Parts: sequence; structure tokens; C-alpha cells
Amino acid sequence: MKKIGEIKEEFAAASEGQWADLCIAYAEDQRSGVQKIISQYQKKMENLEKEKLRMEQMMQYEHEYEHLGYLCGIDEVGRGPLAGPVVACAVILPKDHDILYLNDSKKLTAHKREELYDVIMEKAVAVGIGMASPQRIDEINILQATYEAMREAISKLKVTPQLLLNDAVTIPGIEIPQVPIIKGDAKSLSIAGASVLAKVTRDHMMIEYDKIFPEYGFAKHKGYGTAMHTEALRKYGPCPIHRRSFIGKIMQESGK
Repeated sequence: MKKIGEIKEEFAAASEGQWADLCIAYAEDQRSGVQKIISQYQKKMENLEKEKLRMEQMMQYEHEYEHLGYLCGIDEVGRGPLAGPVVACAVILPKDHDILYLNDSKKLTAHKREELYDVIMEKAVAVGIGMASPQRIDEINILQATYEAMREAISKLKVTPQLLLNDAVTIPGIEIPQVPIIKGDAKSLSIAGASVLAKVTRDHMMIEYDKIFPEYGFAKHKGYGTAMHTEALRKYGPCPIHRRSFIGKIMQESGK
């Protein structure tokens, strides 16, 4: 008879598709430790089925338009911060992909976003990243800068999509047909994938900026207007990556 530790290792080494067979194989082993392992993996299988169902529900737009050809999800991150760029991503996922746990990037932990970033980059048909600097945001306003970043992201795709699935907006100056979807990053897997890539890309940039301007805490708040950030702004004044059009009131209050 195998030791409980060995059975635990066997389950841990098994693929998701093998869990059910292992549960059946050890079902008659009445040792509490074994039954606990079986119960844990039965719960994992239940959760996996729920996730697959959620993924299928998030494919409604992809299924509706898949006859057109390549579908591209587009989203942006960083419209609201006081500092740093706005980053947009365009991503074309394969029709038969099996990427689980995709969602609006704000609903995912940083660790899960990093995991999904690697998976998406590996499996995507094409990825394009675009961005607009703080200076560009100040020059043309955040909405126009966001559109500019999205157009850049689309232009960097190595494959031309037949349809764009956008999170809420219709991008001017683009000839490819577009479908704007309100809260699209929670309704479309393609947009959710773009949301994750854009978020991770921008977060990495802000972590690097933190090394250059450590007094502001960019690695923690990523440029958003937290109490910590606004306090640092009042104390030190703006740095080169602050959006002057966003911080006028704070600077006026601080007398800087």
C-alpha cells in the first residue's frame, strides 16, 4: 500500500485530465489522509468546470463574429493616473485556445496577471502594444492620447484582424470594423487578454520608473492618485513623468 505522501505526490504530478481517474482509483482507500486528498481534487475539478463555463460565457462575442476571421481584442490601462503613460494592447487569440482565468485585469491578483501574461504571449496569434507619454497626454488630452495608443497597438499587429472588439470605445481613424462593448474586459476573452497585457506592461514600466524617482512610490501605486502619491507630490513637486494637466489642483494647493 502506498504511503499517503506518495499518493499526494502522484496527484500533484498528474494533469487535470487525470484527476478523476486517480480519485476513482483511490476511492476505496479509507485512510482519512487519502480521503482528504480526494476531496481536495474533487473540489478542484468542480471549480475547473465552473471556470470553463465562465470562459464559454465570455466567448459570446467571439462566437458571434468568428465567421469573419481574425478577431482582435483591444483595451487600455492608465487613463486615470497622475503619472506615467497610457498603455494600449491589441491581441488576437487563437479560436481554439484553452487559456483559463482570463478576466478584467483589475479583478486579478498581480501574481495571476503575470502568469496569464506569459501564457497569452506564448499562445497569441499576434500582439501589439502602443502607448502615449505623459507629455503627449498633456498635449492632446487623455482621450485622444488613448486613441493614439490604440492605433499604434493595432499597427504593430503582425496579422491584420477582420474585426476589433473594443472595451467601450470606437477608435477614430481606423478602417477595420469595430464593436464597442461596455465593460468589455469582463465580457470578452479577447478584450480581457488585452487588458492583462496592457496592465502588466504598464506596471513593469512604473516599477522601473520607481528606481529613477523612488521618492514617489510608483512601484506601489503605479502613478494613481493615492494619499501617499499626492503627499509626495506636495513635498517634492512633479517629476518628468507626471501629467501636468492632471496635477494642477494639487500643485496649486501645495503652492509649488
